[in-house]
Amino acid sequence: MSGPARGTRATHQALPPELRDAVDDFADHLSRVRNRSAHTVRAYVTDLVSLLDHAVRMGCVELAELDLSVLRSWLARQRTTGAARTSLARRAASARAFSAWAHRAGLLPADVGAALASPRAHRELPTVLRADQAAALVEAPTRLPPASTPKERATAEPPDAAEPGPAEGAAVEAVRLRDRVLLELLYATGVRISEACGLDVGDVDHGRRVIRVFGKGGRERSVPYGVPAQRALDDWLRRGRPALVGVRSGDALLLGARGGRLNPTTARQIVGGYAEATGLPRTSPHGLRHSAATHLLEGGADLRAVQELLGHSSLASTQIYTHVSVERLRAAYRQAHPRA
Repeated sequence: MSGPARGTRATHQALPPELRDAVDDFADHLSRVRNRSAHTVRAYVTDLVSLLDHAVRMGCVELAELDLSVLRSWLARQRTTGAARTSLARRAASARAFSAWAHRAGLLPADVGAALASPRAHRELPTVLRADQAAALVEAPTRLPPASTPKERATAEPPDAAEPGPAEGAAVEAVRLRDRVLLELLYATGVRISEACGLDVGDVDHGRRVIRVFGKGGRERSVPYGVPAQRALDDWLRRGRPALVGVRSGDALLLGARGGRLNPTTARQIVGGYAEATGLPRTSPHGLRHSAATHLLEGGADLRAVQELLGHSSLASTQIYTHVSVERLRAAYRQAHPRA
């Protein structure tokens, strides 16, 4: 049995054996064939276990008895228990994916999920920083102490009562340089935080100022970055990374204070810490991604070029940033035009 299936076994022990096996096989398919992340597999499996548990309660003891009425009943029950429209849309997508797979595998006589409709998820426009706010954030490590997590501070910073020694001072400076290159890369490239933390030293092409990124589904893309990010990278690789590198570092580009690969959770806390210290609105790495995409479009970038840079599989995911730009334009018009 595969890793993902083992990890989900405890969630569906109450199901009949045939349904348990179907859950495990579907998880294995998502992981090995579709190359989905562990997080995505867990989400799909959680939805599937909920669906099959509902089916059993409705009297379905065999998978072949699963039909459209059961799927609709399950979604209706989710709606009455207060599930958000976005959650309902995701759960419907999970049911359709499982139904299509089960039909291809010969476990269902028909793809019953193909006719399953789901509520259209309401997409809120993402919050983005203004260009001057984004610049203030990425430049914050040059003006402020490291906005690291408590665990990193305990490792990298000396006690308050003592002056930092040479090694301690080098570690604090290394963390500051790491924070700076993290922020510069996030805003310059618009990469996801998991993609930034997954970068290796060899993924950086300094001559062309391009990074190689492995996104969702293992899809590879090349993303350019600018001169400020190049300077931050040069400083980090020359003076920062050597001060933190250790036996756990491997080829990781960005390192934590203990020498291992920088964790996305820590990176989120770093971004949020600098935003708070700078007096900016609450900001996350994904907020910087939103800001980068919006500023590219406002600067005249082609929508499909932005789609490729962000690694979106569908243009519809990128089009939301055109709405952001229009809304910002409307707000500026209402504020500035005498006859708005």
